[in-house]
Amino acid sequence: MKKIYSVITGTGSFVPEKKVKNSDFLSHEFYDSSGVKLPNPNQEIVDKFLEITTISERRHVDDDHTTSDLGFFAAQKAIEDAGIDKEELDYIIFAHNFGDTYADNNSIDICPSLAARVKQKLGIKNPYSVSYDILFGCPGWVQGVIQADYYIKSGDAKKILVIGGEVLSRISDPHDRDSLIYADGAGACILEARESDVPVGILGHNSRTDALHYAQMLHMEKSYEKEESEKNNLYLKMNGRRLYMYALENVPKTIKAGLDKLNISIDDIKKVLIHQANGKMDDAILKRLYNLYGYEEAPDDVMPMTISWLGNSSVATLPTLFDLVLREEVTPHQIDDGDTIIFASVGAGMNINSIVYKMP
Repeated sequence: MKKIYSVITGTGSFVPEKKVKNSDFLSHEFYDSSGVKLPNPNQEIVDKFLEITTISERRHVDDDHTTSDLGFFAAQKAIEDAGIDKEELDYIIFAHNFGDTYADNNSIDICPSLAARVKQKLGIKNPYSVSYDILFGCPGWVQGVIQADYYIKSGDAKKILVIGGEVLSRISDPHDRDSLIYADGAGACILEARESDVPVGILGHNSRTDALHYAQMLHMEKSYEKEESEKNNLYLKMNGRRLYMYALENVPKTIKAGLDKLNISIDDIKKVLIHQANGKMDDAILKRLYNLYGYEEAPDDVMPMTISWLGNSSVATLPTLFDLVLREEVTPHQIDDGDTIIFASVGAGMNINSIVYKMP
């Protein structure tokens, strides 16, 4: 008996051209959370950062572009890749966390929604192409895809555009060494309904929110530097060590729970695409995941990575990674027809989610 499945038929991404290397931070003044200047030389701070995160450079957006612009660029590519008529889109879902930010001020602009802005930029006339935003931390794009899957499997929709975009460079404190992690970018995909008598596309998914004890691990706060803090601008802050331990403890078992629901083993998975948050953390998560199945180590070729050269662009990391792998720009990785893969993410909230997906 044929069933309706959600299949990704097109992908696109936008990677800003501006490269910001670790050496570009050597002139910064870094402070701790109590406002005390760090005694370590900047070269030592930068070297330690590289060791911990594997990030050597990241991409920052041009001054005249906003998050909705990046989402629009990625959406155009995804629509073209899918070969669909944009007027046939039933939903446009835009995952982000900070709306449109601007180079000359610290404001956050979310009215109208970024999805509505992208719909306008695309020139879509269809009033029944419903457009809305989702704020779910770094796992926002994955959650948007999960919502799209529900719409498609209910019969309510046949074509959906899901975008993940962020400009973190404008909400990061230049006096906080964690600011070296953050980057900008956008990725998008088109999901379409497909009837099939064998499972294909999205096979299942799993989500959780651990807000009771962990809601404040990522939060907004004033700059660590005194003069800058008096401007009352708010910047993204995180409890890096606690976040690392939370992710290592909970992401692997959440992924496994999603596989267990489908009676699928890790041995059946070709690639694991994890939110590009921190290179060492992602390595540890993958190792712990395979430990749950009795393996001492994970396979060398199962997890493609972009964080070393693109940094952490929050919701944009996974759709960008997926698009670049499909375009064979993350060597030596490739994803072939029939492969079963995992998308997984963790972030503010604290939220974790995963999707098991079979390539058509």
